[in-house]
Order: sequence, then C-alpha cells, then structure tokens
Amino acid sequence: MLAAIVQTSSPVTLLGGGRITDEDLATALALAPEVVAADGGANMAAAAGMDVRAVIGDLDSVSAVAKAAIPGDRFHRIAEQDSTDFEKCLLRIEAPLIVAVGFSGPRADHAMAVLNALIRHRTRPCLILGGDDVVFPAPRRVMLDLAPGTRVSLFPMDRVSGRSHGLRWPIGDIAFAPSGVIGTSNEALGRVELDFDADGMLIILPREEITRAADAVTRAQK
Repeated sequence: MLAAIVQTSSPVTLLGGGRITDEDLATALALAPEVVAADGGANMAAAAGMDVRAVIGDLDSVSAVAKAAIPGDRFHRIAEQDSTDFEKCLLRIEAPLIVAVGFSGPRADHAMAVLNALIRHRTRPCLILGGDDVVFPAPRRVMLDLAPGTRVSLFPMDRVSGRSHGLRWPIGDIAFAPSGVIGTSNEALGRVELDFDADGMLIILPREEITRAADAVTRAQK
C-alpha cells in the first residue's frame, strides 16, 4: 500500500485540470471542504485563492503563478508515468470521501482513464462530479432513496449481473458487459435497491443526487 500524502477525517474536494464550473466547485466544497489539487488543478486553486492541502502529480501542468501562490512544501511530485494524476491522488489520499471535479472532460481519453481508475480502485471512497452527472462505483449492495422518475444509469466496466427493486426496468439476471448489454437511462420508481454478484458496475445519477451518491459511497466503506 502506498503511503498517504493527505490524511484527514474531513471529506476532500479533488481538483483536476479540466473545466470546473462555479457550480461544480460550490457543490463539491459544500460536501467536501478540504482541497487537494491533481497537478494542473493547482492553477484554478491558485486563481481562486484557495487553501490547498497538497498538490499531487507529475506537476508538468502547474503554472508559475500557482507555484508562487502555493507553499512549496505542499507540492508532491510523483514522477512515474504508469498512472494518471487522478490515480496518483486517489491512492495517496485517506479521507472518508473524495469528490473529484475537473476530471470529466473535455478529452474523452482522459475521462475514460478516470473511470478506469475509479473501478480499479473502487475501495477508495470517491465520486466524480461534472456536467449533468455524478458517477461512482457500485458497492455489491446499494440502496438509494430517489424520487420517482429519477434517472439511474448503470454502466458495466466488467462482466456483472445483479438484481434490482425499485427500477422501472428491472435488471433481473442480465449479463452486463462493456461490449454487450449496458443499462443507461433507467428510472427510479422510488427507493432503489441493487444487488450485484461482482464488482465493476458504475452508477450514474443526476448531479442533484450527489448527497445520496456520497451516502452510498461512504456506507460501502463501513
């Protein structure tokens, strides 16, 4: 196990180098007040005058302005190139919850790499906020108190089957697979209960459901 760079009992907002709207930032900070930047995420933090606990990554995208604004002992360079800056951070933050913003675009390859890392390190309590969505790896069993009609999308990153209660279109024993059947744009009838026989499923909810997503992620760690 890698040594933690940041250890905190408070939830952490992780800033990426992608586009972060004011709404994204405000939503994340309301839920996760501590701030860590992944490489170029330090540039936005510096521009906004934010107090950053740490900047983690290969540091090749950090501006001179950010280097001048953030104390030098808060920069942690991880030189290896076998992992993304998101993954470098995910593995070195110990917190009850990580809310990651600035990781869902605009480059498709970067966004897909983030989702890959999210699944591979699914025991880390992390969710991705961006655009219209909040994304998190499904625990084997998850309960979500949702209003009828709420969008619930299931996207497999591996072969997964499961059962559901409270979805308009039950998943039964569907053999989900990334190159086969997927489960986008399902709907809640109310409270949703999901049981999966394996790891590897992503749950995608409307961003307005971030608190319920956070509850699901943190409950899975207990």
